[in-house]
Amino acid sequence: MEPFTPEWARHAVWYQILPERFANGDPHNDPAHAHPWTSDWYALQPAELASGRSLMANLSRRRYGGDLAGILQRLPYLQDLGVNALYLNPVFDSPSHHKYDASTLHHVDVHFGPDPAGDRALIAGEVPDEPTTWVWTSADRLLLELVDAVHARGMRIILDGVFNHVGVLHWAFRDLQEKQRGSRFADWFKVSSFADEPAGFVYESWRGHSSLPEFRQQAGDNGGDLAPGPRAYVDAVTRRWMAPDADAARGVDGWRLDVAPWLPHGFWKRWRRLVRSINPQAYLVAENIRDVAFNRPFLEGDEFDAVMNYNFAFACDEFFFRDARRIAASRFDTLLRELREAYPACVAPVMQNLFGSHDTARLASHAVNRDRLDYRAFDEAYHPQQSRVPQFDTRVPDDHERALQRLFVLFQMTGLGAPMVYYGDEAGMWGANDPCCRQPMPWPDLYPEQTFDTELHAHYRRCVALRAALPVLRTGSVETLLADDARQVLVHLRREGEALAIVAINRSDTTQEIAVAAPGGMHWCDRLNGDARVDSHNGRLGLTLAPLWGAVLSPQGQGKMARSC
Repeated sequence: MEPFTPEWARHAVWYQILPERFANGDPHNDPAHAHPWTSDWYALQPAELASGRSLMANLSRRRYGGDLAGILQRLPYLQDLGVNALYLNPVFDSPSHHKYDASTLHHVDVHFGPDPAGDRALIAGEVPDEPTTWVWTSADRLLLELVDAVHARGMRIILDGVFNHVGVLHWAFRDLQEKQRGSRFADWFKVSSFADEPAGFVYESWRGHSSLPEFRQQAGDNGGDLAPGPRAYVDAVTRRWMAPDADAARGVDGWRLDVAPWLPHGFWKRWRRLVRSINPQAYLVAENIRDVAFNRPFLEGDEFDAVMNYNFAFACDEFFFRDARRIAASRFDTLLRELREAYPACVAPVMQNLFGSHDTARLASHAVNRDRLDYRAFDEAYHPQQSRVPQFDTRVPDDHERALQRLFVLFQMTGLGAPMVYYGDEAGMWGANDPCCRQPMPWPDLYPEQTFDTELHAHYRRCVALRAALPVLRTGSVETLLADDARQVLVHLRREGEALAIVAINRSDTTQEIAVAAPGGMHWCDRLNGDARVDSHNGRLGLTLAPLWGAVLSPQGQGKMARSC
């Protein structure tokens, strides 16, 4: 099969941003009663105490004032970290902090821009289902400015596309609620009963959440699609953000597609053709939190380029963040090989290899809570309120747990696939899942010095730089040299043409002495450990691996790190 994924995506190091919690660059646009950025997450403010609601109820309602100006201001930080591709959680107008309950998809949230009141006035003059009347608000223009600034730095940016459902404040649904069967949007949603019927107004919503009404779908020989009204709207929204004013150079570089399995394959096939007609190098990644067999039909070249690689995260959880229930190195290696070989060859290098996200516990807290939850059983761990782990420990990670995090990051940044960092993981953030994984970013210029983990940040920066310096880590094939269950050591050879690298990982708590087969007749440099020279003898390399650490070797003089060792 011919490659169908964008070339640039093979070289991406992703950084996921929840805009409302990343950085407040413009306090003048803050929503009413914005929460103090540096306040204690678990402490209720006076207004919250007066509400009588529980801590959990208040946590999900908070607004901190993060905005697009904040992202623009922090681009130098992101570039210095080494990331080159940004994924933004939804930015479109919505009453919530997460914005998966959109009030519209064709305007940026007014509180993400410089003039909320002025933008509301502009929007009021539109006919919302008529794209020729759409205006560019100040918040919209700031998003385009962000896209330009990202591109000027040689980086890419994708948006979160939520096309299965909207919020109850969406203009089409509000019209439906008011006019019922008389609304021109009555066939946009899955209405089973109107207000004048015995059952009253009843509609289908995502996972039964009444705040998230679903767009209506229709069957068809092509595999199904959205109903004509929402389909035309989504298509217009797609064109708007991918080619503002018909200029694809100013548009976003792709999309992360929320709850992708809830929409029919026919929609995605048709929509991909639209996207690629606008930008042939656009990247499409689906939120599919399912097994390989389920994912395959989405990754055949006519729908998505990749999925958020939760299966990678599940396997890594079972090897790096378990004690009593840890899988063997050979089993971990088998799982990784299955993932590499599961899809067309062009897919594995562009899969978003994540661990934490806005829907999970923080990476650092997985290290703290070893054996306490089954990440692979995602729905049981994270979706039903009553099934969340009741004994979850939200304390500060200790040195051992930080060492586990560093080891995982080393493996993530040197493995096949496009690694993704959830904002703040590199700063040492910890916490349980939603909403506690969505705390404000602990910027060192705002918080006490110890809040931002400078040592951990330096490790992320170092591992990302290593990936950038050795292209074979991004594109090379993977061959297992050693999977030692007794020592808990895994060693891979990476190869592309004459370019080589060896990555060794020691998951054990003790120093391990190993010997592995390697191409003979050459000197190797350990790029992770001070460029120490390692010589091969009779085709074998002897390595000493420190506890919870590893080695990354390349032949002397190879790659951007070409120098003696």
